[in-house]
Amino acid sequence: MTIAAVREFNRYYTNLIGVLRAGLHDSAYSLAEVRVLYELAVDRAHDTAELRRLLDIDAGYLSRILGRLEADGLVARSRSAADARRRRIELTPAGRAAFEALDARSEEQIGGLLAAVGEVDRRRLVGAMDTIRSVFEGVLPARTVVLRGLLPGDLGWVVQRHGALYAAEYGLDATFEALVARIVADFAASHDPRTEAGWIAEVDGTPVGSIFCVRAGDGVAKLRLLFVEPSARGMGVGNALVEECVRFARRAGYREMVLYTQDVLTAARRIYQRAGFVLDSATPASVYGVEVVEEQWRLRLV
Repeated sequence: MTIAAVREFNRYYTNLIGVLRAGLHDSAYSLAEVRVLYELAVDRAHDTAELRRLLDIDAGYLSRILGRLEADGLVARSRSAADARRRRIELTPAGRAAFEALDARSEEQIGGLLAAVGEVDRRRLVGAMDTIRSVFEGVLPARTVVLRGLLPGDLGWVVQRHGALYAAEYGLDATFEALVARIVADFAASHDPRTEAGWIAEVDGTPVGSIFCVRAGDGVAKLRLLFVEPSARGMGVGNALVEECVRFARRAGYREMVLYTQDVLTAARRIYQRAGFVLDSATPASVYGVEVVEEQWRLRLV
């Protein structure tokens, strides 16, 4: 199954970028020939052994490529000053001009492919490519947490993920999802962007967390719907979301911020404590199909 999927993707992508055509980017040169030009352009000069290592290419095949490029006046070969047994290969001025034209066409082609792809999907795409490379190289890619404002579709995602995860991890029933849906609906219908906002955290272009700041009264803000996907825990996502929410509340002129949580949400409680929130009250309750202790926390902003 995995082998078939990888082979299918290889066929799809090679067709997508046109590497099977007789000439890459409508030129007279193949993909392998253009790669040789690229390596020579990036590092200015190589000997044959270095090119073979970089390209993992058969010596006879590389020799034929270089022979053609030399006949076309794109490369020049000379003896290495360091070792007379080795041949030095460099681009000629014509070779550099040819490479720059091909490189520009490549940029234009990929730009065309991405033109209809939104910013969120672009980040997902780059993240997926990093993942593929890391799997084969055995190195975990650096994963960057990005906070952004709300986009179409985010509110539905917030409701769905809260409902699914809190049911799976804490046994909360559908009444909790209904509460989240009401909070989100009220925010969408009437929030004031000067004093209320929501954020989505992303990793590799994929949503992994949320938080909202809403007005709770005169001079009081309420932190709502902090959520972090299990796959992103330990990356500082929750801390980043709470810090951003608190910064916004201060800029908006609130004098204090409150939040409601439950005693079982231990990871969230630690985040609130690090941000300076203080436990205000704790009350046993039977809600969302479970027995919990409901807590109110408070943070002075001024």
